[in-house]
Amino acid sequence: MFITRECDYAARVLRALSGETRLSVNEICEKESITAPFAYKILKKLQKAGIVKGYRGVHGGYAMNKSLGELTLFDVYKAIDPDLFIIECMASGYECPTDGKGDHLPCYMHRELCEIQQGVWEMLKRKSLQEVLMPEM
Repeated sequence: MFITRECDYAARVLRALSGETRLSVNEICEKESITAPFAYKILKKLQKAGIVKGYRGVHGGYAMNKSLGELTLFDVYKAIDPDLFIIECMASGYECPTDGKGDHLPCYMHRELCEIQQGVWEMLKRKSLQEVLMPEM
């Protein structure tokens, strides 16, 4: 439920696009060893989030809307998986089956996990894709 393969591949797609004016899906797939259907799915989400721009036609493809230095891991992961939580009970509207019912006390575990979740999000917000994917640049 946390960082999925799709999130990892999204970062790889953006690495392929960085420094390029425009790449086709096939070129992205070749550069990053990703299947075309998976790349299309990822690119659609990245485009919806405004991270990439899609171009139609014979010379179509995709290009970055922002540089790797402007994007954080959090930006990318949230674009791919808006429900990025360390455990399902963190999601809005989730009702814990044991929270305050019967002989059970309020779920203290949930409170602790909320703090951990915030810490993870803050760390992801501090890391640009440039730092993670191309640290030597």
